[in-house]
Amino acid sequence: MQAYEFINNLIPPLKLSDKTGKALSWMEGIRTNVLPVVDSGKFMGLVNGDLIFDLNTLDKPISDLVLENATCFVYADQHIYEVLRVSSEHHSNLVAVVDRNSIYLGVVSVEDSISAFADSLSIQSQGSVLILSMNMNEYSLAEISRIIESENTKVLSSFISTDPLDPAKIKVTLKVNKPELRYIKATLERFGYKILDQFQEESEFSSEEDRIGNLLRFLDI
Repeated sequence: MQAYEFINNLIPPLKLSDKTGKALSWMEGIRTNVLPVVDSGKFMGLVNGDLIFDLNTLDKPISDLVLENATCFVYADQHIYEVLRVSSEHHSNLVAVVDRNSIYLGVVSVEDSISAFADSLSIQSQGSVLILSMNMNEYSLAEISRIIESENTKVLSSFISTDPLDPAKIKVTLKVNKPELRYIKATLERFGYKILDQFQEESEFSSEEDRIGNLLRFLDI
């Protein structure tokens, strides 16, 4: 799941010599508010449609604009997770992809990244999500999996995040392959695990919007 595999070829790069009118026309055509700018094969940054609207002119060259997020890129061989990290860091819906010689290859959209991330975490698979709270030194995925498997259930994927309410603790989010959580919860609690929340999935078929919602619930956002 390397970044180059998810390049969106429908999003073209602008050149520094292109005019603001062309940028707005392309943005309208592909329904985006931001486009990459490339010069001599190098990624220069992103141009924002709001900036062009504020200028109120269609004849200004892109070279005259202040470009954003010149460092909003990943290398082609980096994992799709890195795309999500960079997009979050730069608050950008697009992330450029370059090779190890810094030659521009294309862009990946956040939507494509989320879809790939959801696929990798089995978000769309039928099952349920459990969120546990514990100290870091108490965490053992092998032990948690052993307990869950004692209830004839498999852990499909897991995710660790810090607990904003208690920096000393972590939250462990688990996707399991059973929609019914009653017995799993009881067994985990019997072994001393604290369960913060749960989400039960009722259908294995979901729309793109459902998949994104499932991902956000999985990440406990």
